[in-house]
Amino acid sequence: MIHSLKRALTDIRSNKFLNLITIITISLSIMVVSVFLLFFENAGRVIESWNQGGRAMIYLKGEFNTDMLPQLKAKINALGDIDEMVYISKAKALDTLKKTLASQTTFLKTLKKNPLPDALEIKIKSYKNFQGVQTLAQNIKAIDIVDDIEYGQGWLGQFLKLFKLFKITGYAMCGFFFLIALFITANTVRLAFYSRKLEVDIMRLVGATEIFIKAPFYIEGLVQGFLGGVLGLGALLATYLMVSSGITQSLASYVYFDIRFLSVKMVMLIIFSSTFLGWFGCYLSLKQIFK
Repeated sequence: MIHSLKRALTDIRSNKFLNLITIITISLSIMVVSVFLLFFENAGRVIESWNQGGRAMIYLKGEFNTDMLPQLKAKINALGDIDEMVYISKAKALDTLKKTLASQTTFLKTLKKNPLPDALEIKIKSYKNFQGVQTLAQNIKAIDIVDDIEYGQGWLGQFLKLFKLFKITGYAMCGFFFLIALFITANTVRLAFYSRKLEVDIMRLVGATEIFIKAPFYIEGLVQGFLGGVLGLGALLATYLMVSSGITQSLASYVYFDIRFLSVKMVMLIIFSSTFLGWFGCYLSLKQIFK
């Protein structure tokens, strides 16, 4: 085993350019795959956060008065699983708006009439899918005193469509880049084998087993795959750290959500898959050579 490891490291040093190209190709493939996985993980948490309970604002018509509030709450509670319900009067809403925009505009100070409606803020309990939230929202909007309901339906609907499209594209791209990495890894091993063909022939003549001959190449493939995976994830992490803070801040006003890097479990799975990719490329190449 030690001999095979030394032989593999010697081959890597003697074929630096070929091995570097292989490692870079694997790292690019892993980075592309990891980008899609990063999107899927974070997108899945957005959807899950809504399925586990989202917030919605119910805007009431001008003829609403506080005497109607108990009956309205009873109607809404009867429609679905409401975890929390808070009444926000038009006066309170305007006061909050003035405090929020005090340093940005003086327009609100000149208002003679409050243009804001009374509202109810509700927290929706868990639903199996977004369609359940949509159905509940439509039923609430059908109540006579309700003017409108806002629950992020615009951006979330578009987000779900984008998620489905991105998922299909992601699977196709992942498969394509894995095939490229597999092809280059296999050819690198093939070239390394032919550069040592005389040595391999001599080992065969003296009775060396195929396992003994193949072992350095397998180790070389494992090292290439491992280094490619680590390099690809490192590049993704650096990119993530540079752009994530700005994206999180821009979404904070609209979504109760923060962008996170891949979980430790997913990182380990990617490194394992990358290492296996290096070994499998080597296996396919040697299988053809030793026919």
